[in-house]
Amino acid sequence: MNAPLSIERLLPALDHKHLDWLEEEAIFILREVAASFERPALLFSGGKDSCVVLRLAEKAFKTRIAGNDFKGRLPFPLLHVDTGHNFPEVIEFRDRRVTEMGERLVVGHLEDSIRRGTVRLSHPLESRNGHQTVALLEAIEEYRFDCLIGGARRDEEKARAKERIFSHRDGFGQWQPKEQRPELWTLFNTRIRPGEHFRSFPISNWTELDVWLYLARENIPLPELYFAHSRQVVRRKSLLVPVTEVTPPQPGEQPETATVRFRTVGDMTCTCPVESAAASAVEIVAETLTVTVSERGATRMDDRTSDASMERRKKEGYF
Repeated sequence: MNAPLSIERLLPALDHKHLDWLEEEAIFILREVAASFERPALLFSGGKDSCVVLRLAEKAFKTRIAGNDFKGRLPFPLLHVDTGHNFPEVIEFRDRRVTEMGERLVVGHLEDSIRRGTVRLSHPLESRNGHQTVALLEAIEEYRFDCLIGGARRDEEKARAKERIFSHRDGFGQWQPKEQRPELWTLFNTRIRPGEHFRSFPISNWTELDVWLYLARENIPLPELYFAHSRQVVRRKSLLVPVTEVTPPQPGEQPETATVRFRTVGDMTCTCPVESAAASAVEIVAETLTVTVSERGATRMDDRTSDASMERRKKEGYF
């Protein structure tokens, strides 16, 4: 009888040639952004996808010294839109990584938009996820960014599957699906008029499995929320809702302690964990091989309002 083989022993034997190809493509796209635009910025929230894009940017523009140490500076700043309802662990991780790297971080605060009156909440605990668009567009206008580099992937959601690697946004920051530019033979039309900008997605062709394989191979640090931990949750509409000050239990709900991890990290009011005992990137690789629901479908309450909810938000200027 064959002896069981641990995933730690199996992972090094996996063929990583496709990861090398994806990495090469992403680095090419990042260098195209730097060559084509005057004031780009890299969206960095501290989430796993933005951590991967950040590592790719280091490889594209810095000199690797040893391990995770790189010498040099990125040719653009990092940008994060803080809703005020982000997980504290993720904000702490974001600030620590930026300090370690010595990079410049620009933060657009949704609280500032609320004070200006450009964002109005119907009640204090309303989800602020959709309102990020306003704070994002205000940051673009204030700093005159002409291209934002993001970590969106086509396998995440149907609307994101429609998007080009270089996504044109009009003078209102809006995305028009029917007016996207062709991208034949990796030739990109990056011309813009005053007031317009682009969003660029270097890991568009990656899957969630690719991301975790790369995280494991490169030993990229992540917030601890991505790994198994004990947390109080309530079960609501087939989701596990974390119990926090902005997501308290509703009448009739009974909090319970579960071993969970987050597949994606966003605003606390709409991001849910999944039950999991995976405590390392390698274990998450093994778990991801068996999942049948996309990470947003399994964890995001805001994407369950309608089949077109993400596309509507993207048309308005969302990430």
